[in-house]
Amino acid sequence: MVSKLVDSLKLKYSIYCMMKRVKVTRSYQVTIPEEVRKALGIKVGDYLSVSIMGNKIVLEKVEDELPTFRAGREVGEKEIEEALAKGLARSLRGD
Repeated sequence: MVSKLVDSLKLKYSIYCMMKRVKVTRSYQVTIPEEVRKALGIKVGDYLSVSIMGNKIVLEKVEDELPTFRAGREVGEKEIEEALAKGLARSLRGD
C-alpha cells in the first residue's frame, strides 16, 4: 500500500518537473512532446490557453467550453455582425 503511494507520488513529481526543449518553426509553431501530451491528456482538437508569466510562455489545457447565451429568439448573421462592430467600437473608444 505504501509503496503504491510512493510510486504514485514519484510519477506525479516527475510529470510536474518534466521539461522538454522544442524548436519554433518559421510559422512560429511548436510541437508539444508526446510525454507532455500524454501526461496532460492533450488530444488533437483540444484548446490551450496561452499566457505570459515573466519571461515564460505558459500553455494550459482549457477544460471548459466557451459560454453561450440564449437570446430567446433567432439571431441572424447581420445582427451578430452589428453587435460585434458596436462592441469593437466601444472597446476602441475605451468605454
